[in-house]
Amino acid sequence: MTDAAQPEAQTKFSRVMLKISGEALMGPQGFGLHPPTVERIAAEVKSVHDLGVEICMVIGGGNIFRGLQGSAQGMERTTADYMGMLATVMNALALQSALEGLGVFTRVISAITMNEVAEPYIRRRAVRHLEKKRVCIFAAGTGNPYFTTDTAATLRANEMNCEAIFKGTKVDGVYDKDPVKHADAVRYDTVSYDDCLAKRLGVMDASAIALARDNNLPIIVFSLDEPGGFRGILAGKGTYTKVQG
Repeated sequence: MTDAAQPEAQTKFSRVMLKISGEALMGPQGFGLHPPTVERIAAEVKSVHDLGVEICMVIGGGNIFRGLQGSAQGMERTTADYMGMLATVMNALALQSALEGLGVFTRVISAITMNEVAEPYIRRRAVRHLEKKRVCIFAAGTGNPYFTTDTAATLRANEMNCEAIFKGTKVDGVYDKDPVKHADAVRYDTVSYDDCLAKRLGVMDASAIALARDNNLPIIVFSLDEPGGFRGILAGKGTYTKVQG
């Protein structure tokens, strides 16, 4: 039997959710998709997939359209949120293309029905894809306005029985204040759900944190810009913050 068939031999996780922002796909650009960056992230995902880990993904849409910003500029909030959901589908298709270019079978599963480009969300079918070692990218958020992709990632992670959410960011964990603006910012090794909410640490929005807390689902915050970071943490190495009870 190959190592890829034995995830427990190399990592304690057998099924995880990777949540990344749409901005992560912009690379050095200020907007849209940067193909080399998309390919780099796909290679990171493949390296974990090669361990035998089953991977779910949720990608934000902020590199194309952010519902809250549209609403702030006078657009009706529900319409703006639906536009943001459609942006996440575009990002999901881009990452699917990059992953399949690396030989990783991938399914885009949309909470908004669009049969020509993505499968509709059916929980049992999605679980079966994971069991067949296909990467499942959940697009269009929860399918409802007023919910963020952070909440969508936590919801899908619970529905898929993931063992943890990996939140890829631009920094290597959760800090007591913005490390970009404050040189004396202190990184937490671990932090509780309640402290994240009380101190407004910005890990995820409050709904997502509360949903993870209620289901005892750990959130691991790490830097997506660190080469090999995702795989390293799964192998017990690297720098990150673990949010737990």
